[in-house]
Amino acid sequence: MSERPRDFEAEIEEKLLGRPATMGRREISREAAVSVMSARKLWHALGFQIVDDEEIMFTEADLDALVRVSNLIRDSDLDEDMALAMARAFARTSDRLAVWQTQLVAEYLTPDEQEAEIGEKDARSVPDRGVAEASATLIVDLVDQLEPLMVYVWRRHLTSAITRMLADARDTDHDPSAPLRVVGFADLVNFTSLVRRMTERQLGTLVQRFEELASDVVTTHGGRVIKTVGDEVLFVHADANAAAAIGLDLVDAMGEDDLLPDVRVGMASGKVISRLGDVFGTTVNRASRLTAVTPPGRVFVDDEVARALGTLSGFSMIEQRRRHLRGIGTITPFELARSSGARKDRPWDQHA
Repeated sequence: MSERPRDFEAEIEEKLLGRPATMGRREISREAAVSVMSARKLWHALGFQIVDDEEIMFTEADLDALVRVSNLIRDSDLDEDMALAMARAFARTSDRLAVWQTQLVAEYLTPDEQEAEIGEKDARSVPDRGVAEASATLIVDLVDQLEPLMVYVWRRHLTSAITRMLADARDTDHDPSAPLRVVGFADLVNFTSLVRRMTERQLGTLVQRFEELASDVVTTHGGRVIKTVGDEVLFVHADANAAAAIGLDLVDAMGEDDLLPDVRVGMASGKVISRLGDVFGTTVNRASRLTAVTPPGRVFVDDEVARALGTLSGFSMIEQRRRHLRGIGTITPFELARSSGARKDRPWDQHA
């Protein structure tokens, strides 16, 4: 079994992972005192390609990870399935994080004149070799500073998640099988026609701007961005008042941004099922269908949200005609508006 040639990729791998790959699956399994099958399961759970047992591709860092998982199973109440599920959670999140950060650095290091030479119609979404190598070098130089920050942010979000779980457990006013949430969708208007007119780079800039601005608005009011899918953001909040502020501020923020088209927001309240960091259920479907019938630049809510806001000052609800929502049935939506024109300073205005 021969070692891989020393090249730029191998040097980057060694700097990030420590010593170069020296072990196959059988060797790493033996060193960690686990079965080859357990090693294969962990590698798969972490989102990496399954390789032949004899292929030399495992490093000391891989051995350390395998030992840690083995100790986690042995020294805690977690069984192997639970430990592997934890590994998958890290893998899915880390994969998206790594790709996202790599792309950000590559875009940052791409010279403006290079983009101009390529031309708008052929704007590249993949950096050239020089930019790619410079990006890799910069990321490696920054990794020791970024790693503690990542752990800190994870701990903060873990604290918030535990706090929400405990709050749900204390709430005895509803069925404990599923928490109550206000679910909202923010949808960019005429996005399909924009896609036909924009270059890939322009489209990427627009989508990134939308995600940044939407995330700023949602998190300012204590909400959670569940996911973004191009022209749409899904968010949740446990409080109807704060969710209403999110919906109205999203419309205002997008409407005042020169780069983005108008947005429409639909919100519904009810039970949700939370799995894999996502939310599912009838409430989510109702919010999605409601968004589809909401006019541009406006916020429609279902009767549950309207009822919750009915006793609060600062908002007004205007009853709309009944609508039939596919897969949901007939509902009476309400248009949400502010009852006063006063607004606080908004942190996301700094991006304008």
